[in-house]
Amino acid sequence: MLLPTLAILVALALAFAVFTAYYTELLWFRSVDASGVFNRRLGTSIALFLVFGLLTAGAVLLNAVLAHRSRPPYIATSQEQQSLDRYRMGIEPFRKILVIGLAVLLGLLAGGSAAGEWKTFMLWRYGGSFGTQDPQFGMDVSFFTFDLPWYRFLVGFGFAVTVLSLLVTVAVLYLYGAIRLQGVGDRTTTGARIHLSVLLGVFVLLKAVAYFLDRYSLETRDARVGRADLTGMTYTDINALLPAKTILAWVAVICAVLCFANIARRTWVLPGLGVGTLVIAAVLIGGLVPALFQQFRVKPSEADREAAQIKRNIASTREAYQIGDVDRRSFNAQAGAAVPESSPTVDNIRLIDPLVVSDTFTAREQDKAWYEFASPLDVDRYDIDGEQVETVVAVREIDTSKLDAGQRNWTNERTVYTHGYGFVAAPSDTPTSNGEPSFLRSGTLEDYEPRVYFGEKSPTYSVVGAPEGSAPYEVDNPEDDRSRNTYTGDGGVSIGSFLNRTMYALKYRDTNLLLSNRVNAQSRILYDREPRERVEKVAPWLTVDGNPYPAIVDGKILWILDGYTTSNSYPYSTRTELGSATADVLNATDATVVARQSDQRVNYIRNSVKATVDAYTGEVKLYAWDEQDPVLKAWRSAFPGTVEDRSAIDGVEGLLDHIRYPEDLFKVQRELYSRYHVDDPRTFFSSTDFWRIPQDPTRNVDDEVQPPYYLTLQTGDMPSEAFSLTTTFVPIGRRDNLTAFMTVNSDPNSDEFGKIRVLAVPSTSGQINGPQLAQNALTSNQQIAERITLLQGRGGSSRVEYGNLLTLPVGSGDSAGFVYVEPVYVRASTGTTYPLLQIVLASDGTRNVYASTLDDALAELERLRRGSGAASPPTTTPPEDGAAPDPGASPSPPTTGGTGGTTLEEALVDAQEAYQDGQQALQRGDFTAYGEAQQRLKDALDRATAASNGGGSAAPSASPSAGASAEASAEAPPSPASTAESR
Repeated sequence: MLLPTLAILVALALAFAVFTAYYTELLWFRSVDASGVFNRRLGTSIALFLVFGLLTAGAVLLNAVLAHRSRPPYIATSQEQQSLDRYRMGIEPFRKILVIGLAVLLGLLAGGSAAGEWKTFMLWRYGGSFGTQDPQFGMDVSFFTFDLPWYRFLVGFGFAVTVLSLLVTVAVLYLYGAIRLQGVGDRTTTGARIHLSVLLGVFVLLKAVAYFLDRYSLETRDARVGRADLTGMTYTDINALLPAKTILAWVAVICAVLCFANIARRTWVLPGLGVGTLVIAAVLIGGLVPALFQQFRVKPSEADREAAQIKRNIASTREAYQIGDVDRRSFNAQAGAAVPESSPTVDNIRLIDPLVVSDTFTAREQDKAWYEFASPLDVDRYDIDGEQVETVVAVREIDTSKLDAGQRNWTNERTVYTHGYGFVAAPSDTPTSNGEPSFLRSGTLEDYEPRVYFGEKSPTYSVVGAPEGSAPYEVDNPEDDRSRNTYTGDGGVSIGSFLNRTMYALKYRDTNLLLSNRVNAQSRILYDREPRERVEKVAPWLTVDGNPYPAIVDGKILWILDGYTTSNSYPYSTRTELGSATADVLNATDATVVARQSDQRVNYIRNSVKATVDAYTGEVKLYAWDEQDPVLKAWRSAFPGTVEDRSAIDGVEGLLDHIRYPEDLFKVQRELYSRYHVDDPRTFFSSTDFWRIPQDPTRNVDDEVQPPYYLTLQTGDMPSEAFSLTTTFVPIGRRDNLTAFMTVNSDPNSDEFGKIRVLAVPSTSGQINGPQLAQNALTSNQQIAERITLLQGRGGSSRVEYGNLLTLPVGSGDSAGFVYVEPVYVRASTGTTYPLLQIVLASDGTRNVYASTLDDALAELERLRRGSGAASPPTTTPPEDGAAPDPGASPSPPTTGGTGGTTLEEALVDAQEAYQDGQQALQRGDFTAYGEAQQRLKDALDRATAASNGGGSAAPSASPSAGASAEASAEAPPSPASTAESR
């Protein structure tokens, strides 16, 4: 009795674990008013599990029974049968149990596999029309995206059941003598021949259906044409493989008839003839003929043969990724072009790098050690004094890992330190004089609920809530050590009942939920608190953007997220892997909260849904953004009431103002556009004009590309400035010159929201520096390098961190060009170790300067341009390693000589002392002394520059503009005569 008892106990334990998981999940979905999603998804999965599980189990059981009945009444004695007798005698007492057990096991496996296809089933069940026809068969695209995947699953399932039935049948027939490998006469019984012939006929008939569906699948299969990877039919597919599939389908039908005919003939001739014919036809017609056609008909003039198919692929890919309406214009940029004193692009240049200043936000706005800001921060817009201001924003979140060892206990971690507090914002273009973000203070933004119970860094779970009148114990306002709070929202799940407490104690394997007096009748448990995770659970059919961002909307902190509907079956559209397409330095490490997408492959994507998560209640709202998307329509039919209409966004005051164009979608689009900007099929075939996304030159992350940047600018034919998402392109290969600049309008209040513009730099413009070349030119400049060395201090007492290198188009027509701007931060190695903005680097492609402010740096660029005349653009090709020589580096300044009684040596000594004093002030936290030291440093560097110019330097002798720190410049190379004089 021990084994049955143990089996029953194990079964009960498993059942209880399943019930616990089901019950707690149901409670969670009820807490976000999405129980309909949970029930419908679970119901669909269970239905698929039962239907396909029962079909598999029934088929296996039926074939096993029929095979057993086909056993011969008498088995001739042979050595083979004598060996099998032992197995037959051992199995016979348990035969029924074994057969039923095997059928149930296979049914469970098949049912589990089918249950995982609930998305495929629901799209087939609820999918409608795309209103677009495929280019080969003239069928609606919905057949390929909604119907064909389900049909292929059914055929695959049929193959699996048939093969399993065939294996079980052969095993039973052999075990009971209906199939003999030894002996004389017939080695199979009549019943065995009939049974196996029927199974073979079913298999071959399924193969005919598979061949028929293969004809349509050719439009969604990957292919390589020339040097390009694409999706869709090739010339060989259309003219050789497509007819071959049709022929093979009819051959398979004839072969299936031959197999079924063996029911009457009862020999192996017809089945053998049918299966053999099919195999030979598959090899010759399906394999050899297309291969010969490709080799001798297509290869000699492949570019011409494939032109029509490439044209189809370009059109379908552009449609599937929404990159067919790109406004592409030629931008005749010249190196050294004038930078306007004032323009929307120049006036809104961002200096606060969200990836660098997270530690600065933490140090200056943390208030208590257990609070932290996520990295990177986010970029948004706020109305300040009637003007839209681009801001860097974040919420102050709780981080219980920062608690002291003495504070680390269950009570503190689960019931006291439960939530973050406050929203912090700073204009992106106006740092303070000491290099910190200029934080917006209370009253600048609207009043809002500051408590953050649901965020990117929230604890795994917290227990909140208490009876009315009881003393609050949740740590609250960081500005008040005695501030305590009791959660009064309706987020989370009530655990006031013993049943719920027990369920969650089992879920988290935590007995404190049963024993602690902090768990009371009003307690609620908050879990699954990360905004992206919550949206993915409420809408499991969505692919959610990896970077949620917070915003103050209608008196609340809302997390705003973008949701994508995708497909992998859009005909002729090239597939891309989301994981690699969205990878950049922002999600290269686990230290950032920007999630990298999975390795899911798609060839159709739409930003169909905007989602919000309330930071206080955890409420999840889904709004339809692209209401015409056929995939979204299908999911809205499958889960009615889950997604609200787009018009509902207008009902939430201020929400539309904070919606922006999604980053991951733009990353996918720029990756595809780097190839699909090419119109000509023959050029596409050779891949000679493809672009690539440049690597980030400012981060120490190998092979990770530069992320797109949210910037406020005006380019091309834009009617006015707009909040936009931007990126750059460089040529394929090892060259790093700039080939294009891409923007997408990210202002939802604009009629042009989502409009993509590309400024293409023609080859006649000469070499225009891409990000890598611009960075090399800046950092290899002698004066900038010396300034960086000073910032690093003696013995590396400080660390220099480069901010985002921005590439910005300026001017138009003959005066068009690009300006490169990069903030440089310094982080002390000890003491106060957060980064502070110290200098700004700027370049116009010919001259490279630095200054303490952006305005001074741009003014110095213009001063040098006017002083030296318009510089000719470089015409030399950069070295193969990507490092371009600085064409305008000034000769080294003399080490002696002076102006106004100060020598260069004295000025540099004063600068070093001022810098050291500033670092010591930082370590003490004395920002007044730090500001004074920075002023002394600026004065010393001004004197050093004046002394250098007065001593015969090749740099212009005019002093910098008032208020500017010492600027280093790299002008165009002097003429040979002036070079000789300098020497």
